[in-house]
Amino acid sequence: MSNPNIPTPHITAKEGDFAKTVLMPGDPLRSKFIAENFLENPVLVNNVRGVQGYTGTYQGKRVSVMASGMGMPAIGIYSYELFNFYGVEAIIRIGSAGMISQKLKVRDVVAGMSAYTNSAFGRQFGFDGVVAPCCDYELLSKAIEAGKKIGQEVVPGSVYSSDCFYDESQPLGALSKLGVLAVEMEAAALYMNAARAGKKALALLTISDNPFTGEGLSAEDRQNTFTQMMKIALEIA
Repeated sequence: MSNPNIPTPHITAKEGDFAKTVLMPGDPLRSKFIAENFLENPVLVNNVRGVQGYTGTYQGKRVSVMASGMGMPAIGIYSYELFNFYGVEAIIRIGSAGMISQKLKVRDVVAGMSAYTNSAFGRQFGFDGVVAPCCDYELLSKAIEAGKKIGQEVVPGSVYSSDCFYDESQPLGALSKLGVLAVEMEAAALYMNAARAGKKALALLTISDNPFTGEGLSAEDRQNTFTQMMKIALEIA
């Protein structure tokens, strides 16, 4: 029996169009780049609002890649629909992040073990305290091992998912003292949706800039050069 929730207002793919594992960059152009450069026989299965989703194969495995857009409301919608309507079992976010820990450097790859957040996204789940969602340990372990195989260290630790790109409260100094590695805008919502659906999630993040010094990569570099992170995600998909 077909799922009455398919298609959704945001995804026009048919039932079965997505693989069990979906790689999810923020940028639709990064989704296109991965499909064209890493997947065999990629098929465009969604393009609503230009949020491109593709399914193909990588080393014989069926894999999908679809963009999330920016922020927790956006990834909250897409991950919810993929987990709950399209039968997706695992989502691996592959995104950029600003370094908080000054032990890191630009282009380092971080894996978010847990996600601090200033978002109220977790309130919907009926718990009124502070929610600190975690990744899936199996995916985390596999990512670290996959990184070793290609000579790319994957640094595990907590990340900070912010609702604000321009944040006047300037929390990064305090988070640095707590050992938080990096700041991004999606992981916490992804992890909460995965937990609620009984599914798996992991955020792999390439450090694109240092908010403390102003060092950073161009938009084109972010779109096209995060290949080590992409290879790790594809290996564990």
